Amino acid sequence: MPAFDVNAARAQRLEAHGRSWSFSLDGDTFELPTEIGHRTARALRELDDNDVDGLLGLLLGKEQFARFVEHDVTMQDIAAILEAYGKETGLGLGED
Repeated sequence: MPAFDVNAARAQRLEAHGRSWSFSLDGDTFELPTEIGHRTARALRELDDNDVDGLLGLLLGKEQFARFVEHDVTMQDIAAILEAYGKETGLGLGED
């Protein structure tokens, strides 16, 4: 039996979902990764469960996060973004 080819599986996922998932807010577009690296996942685990800024900062990166916080965003907006992101990518962030 041949060994499982991680690179081939990753290529299939990226082909199906692309490298990023995007959302728009007040005419500004933001991109979140469809694949989360091990280091980022570790940093996410170390965040407090209520650290929404930390979560978004890790996912968006410094430049995008700086633009994002300039918008008047509600917690319901953030929950809707994370729910849609989870459904599209299968990552399920922000869920209990």
